[in-house]
Amino acid sequence: MSSESVDMSVEKMAKGEENFQRALGLKKMADRWRKSYTHCLWQMTLSQRRNPYAALRLQDTMAQELALANKQLLMVRQAALHQLFEKEHRQYQQELHQLGKAFYVERL
Repeated sequence: MSSESVDMSVEKMAKGEENFQRALGLKKMADRWRKSYTHCLWQMTLSQRRNPYAALRLQDTMAQELALANKQLLMVRQAALHQLFEKEHRQYQQELHQLGKAFYVERL
């Protein structure tokens, strides 16, 4: 019975050691990440100090791109609406033709 308890305690110690090593690895990884994050923040502030108008230019560029994207979206929606109107017009003409009627079309 005592050999079983010794085996259990050895297993518990081995598992405890594995958990400790895993925790130590996670702590090292977190420390590396924190150091890298601090370095990135430092680089960002350094680049902002070097070029104070870069953020303004970036905002202006983004505003221009957004305006162009909205213009493109408007054009696409207008084209889709135009196609829908044409399709409905053709369908309406076909229905009238089946009834023996037609639109008056002025010829130039």
